[in-house]
Amino acid sequence: MKMITASSGARGLLAALLLAAAPWAQALTFAVNEGVTYRVPLEEVRGRYAAIAADLAKILKQPVTIEPIGDYNQLRRGLQAKTYDLAMIHPAHVSIQAMKGSGYKLVAVTKGYQKYTASFLVAADSPLTSLAELKGRKLGAPDEDSITSWMVRATLRDAKVEPAQIHITYTRYQDAVPFFVENRLTDSGATAANALVKAWQAKGGKILAQSKAVPIKHIVASPNLSAADIEKVRDYLVGLDTHDDGKKKLEPTKYSGFEKFDEAKMLEIGAWLGV
Repeated sequence: MKMITASSGARGLLAALLLAAAPWAQALTFAVNEGVTYRVPLEEVRGRYAAIAADLAKILKQPVTIEPIGDYNQLRRGLQAKTYDLAMIHPAHVSIQAMKGSGYKLVAVTKGYQKYTASFLVAADSPLTSLAELKGRKLGAPDEDSITSWMVRATLRDAKVEPAQIHITYTRYQDAVPFFVENRLTDSGATAANALVKAWQAKGGKILAQSKAVPIKHIVASPNLSAADIEKVRDYLVGLDTHDDGKKKLEPTKYSGFEKFDEAKMLEIGAWLGV
C-alpha cells in the first residue's frame, strides 16, 4: 500500500509539474501579412521573420511561430477569433478593425511607411484638374479591399464624390494601374506605390491629387497577452534598429525598424477610412 501511495504521489507531482510547464511550451502565433497587391511568396515571408521570432520566444518564454497570411478574409477571421497572439498587418483598415472589434492593441508601426499616400494618376494631356471632375468617369484602382483603395474612397468622399458616382475598375496588383491610364481604359488610376508614381511622372504623366497620409504595416497584440508582455515586445521592436545585431535581424524583412504610434490617433484615421 505504501508503494502504491508513493507511486500515486509521484504521479501526482509529475502531473502538476507538466501542467505548470504546459503554458510555457505552448507556441504563440505571429501572423504576418504583406498585403494583397504585391507579389511576395508566403514562404519567403516566413523566413524573413525567423530571427525576430526567435528573439520574441526568449522574451516571452514561449515558442513563437510565424504564420504568413495572404488572404485578408482569412486574416480577419483569425483576428476575430484571437487566433493570432501577434500580427504584422499591412492594411491599416484590417488592424484598426481588430483594435475596435477584437481588443487588439497597437504595438508599433513600421518605419518608412508612416506616410503612405494614394496618388491619382492622369495622362499628360488629361483635361482633369480636380477629383470632382471624376464624376461619371472611369478610375482604375488596386484590389477593392486593399488599403490603397480604402484610402482612395475616403479621399473621394472628402472631395464630395461618392464612389458610386465613378466607374471604378479594380485590379489585383498595383503595377497594372498605370496600364489602364496609358491605354485610355480609365481616365485616372490610383496607386500608393512610390516607384510607380515616380516612373509615371518621369514619363510626363501628371498627379491629379493625393490622399491623406496613413501609417500602414502595424504590429498588433492580442488581448490574450498581458500588458507587461506587450510592452516587452514593443521595447524589443522599437530598439531593433539601435544596435548592429538588431539591424542584421531587420535586413531580411527589408524594413529599417519600428516605432511607437498613438493608438487613439490610429483609430481616428480609421474613422476617416470608414472602418
